[in-house]
Amino acid sequence: MSAPVPEGKDHPPQRGRLYEDFSVGDRYAHWPGRTVIEADNSWFTLLTMNTHPVHFDAAFAAGEEFGKPLVNSLLTLAIVTGMSVRETSQQAIANLGWSEIRLPAPVFVGDTLYAHSVVTGKRLSRSRPGQGIVSVRTTGTNERGVAVIEFGRSFLVRCREPGANR
Repeated sequence: MSAPVPEGKDHPPQRGRLYEDFSVGDRYAHWPGRTVIEADNSWFTLLTMNTHPVHFDAAFAAGEEFGKPLVNSLLTLAIVTGMSVRETSQQAIANLGWSEIRLPAPVFVGDTLYAHSVVTGKRLSRSRPGQGIVSVRTTGTNERGVAVIEFGRSFLVRCREPGANR
């Protein structure tokens, strides 16, 4: 089951885009989905030195609000961002930042994440000829279609025409 995406112009999957390939309002469904397994959560949590036991201690988590371990929210961000790369930033020079990261629902081991992105802005770089900045809003949902993460992201991408903003 893939997550519903908002209205707009559909685009088939491809390996990234150049600046001219983006239009505000374009939407991209990211495929395939990704099921989070226990090893993902444990390893990521320990690798990043997050010592909160709600992520890796099932006995502790059983006594907390959700009754079972929560998937580390930064893992959710990493997976959903990664899912979006092929259609959005595969050709990017650099990520410039994330904004307004929201976590409207928890993620648990066994949940399958799906994602889609909508282009929210684009402009030519003022300081880097032949490059532009693209902004997207990405939403990750679980297999039930419930939004579990939403965020903005901006990245620097090449223009098809090297002298586009000289």
